[in-house]
Amino acid sequence: MAIAGVAAGQRAERLMTRTVILAVGVAVIAASATRAADLYGGEPYYAPAPYAAAPVAARNWAGPYLGANLGYQFANTTVFGIEPNGLVGGVQGGYNWQFDQVVIGGEADFQFSGAEETFARYKFSNPWFGTARARLGYALNNILFYGTAGLAFGQGQLEYLGASKRHTHAGWTAGAGMEVGLTPNWSARAEYLYVDLSDVNYVLAGMNTGIESNILRFGLNYRF
Repeated sequence: MAIAGVAAGQRAERLMTRTVILAVGVAVIAASATRAADLYGGEPYYAPAPYAAAPVAARNWAGPYLGANLGYQFANTTVFGIEPNGLVGGVQGGYNWQFDQVVIGGEADFQFSGAEETFARYKFSNPWFGTARARLGYALNNILFYGTAGLAFGQGQLEYLGASKRHTHAGWTAGAGMEVGLTPNWSARAEYLYVDLSDVNYVLAGMNTGIESNILRFGLNYRF
C-alpha cells in the first residue's frame, strides 16, 4: 500500500510538471508567431495599398543548415510502469528545397537525454536517441510551419542491484513544429516529436519493453 501511494504521488507530480512545461511551450510558440514579423523586420502594421501584390515568402528556406536544441522528454515503459522523464538536448542538421511557399527537406538529429526513473530497486533510463526524418512545410512570410516523420533509434538501460543491461532500440517518429526566421541566416524553432522505440527483452526484469516518448524542444539553426 505504501509503495502504491508513493508511486501515485510521483505520477501526480510528474503530470503537474508535464502540464506546466507543455503550457509554457504553447505560450512561447504563440508569442513567437505573433511577433515573428517584427523580429524579422516585416511589413509595417498599416494595410498595404489595394493594388499591392499578395504576400509571398519573405525568406528563402532552401539550402543546408546546422543547429542545436534543448527540451524535455516524457517517456513510458512497461517495466513496472517506470516513466523516465528528463532534460534532453542535442544537435540537428538538414537540407531544404523550396518551391514557392512549399518547403520539403530531410533532417537528422542526435540527442543526449537525462530521462530516467527509479522504482523499488530498478532504474530505467534512455541515455541517447536519434532520428532521421523527412519534412514538409509551408512558408508564410518568415515563418515556416512543418510536419515531420521518419526513423528513430536509441538506447535503453536497466539497472538492478548493481547490474546493468543496455539495448539499442529501433522505431519511428513523427511530429510538427514552427520555425521563425530571425535574420537571413539565423532561425529559432519550437518542435514536438513523438518517438516510439520498439520492444527489446531485458533479462534483468524478465520482460520486453519499448520506450515511448513525447518530446518538446526549442532550438536555433544557422543556414549557409
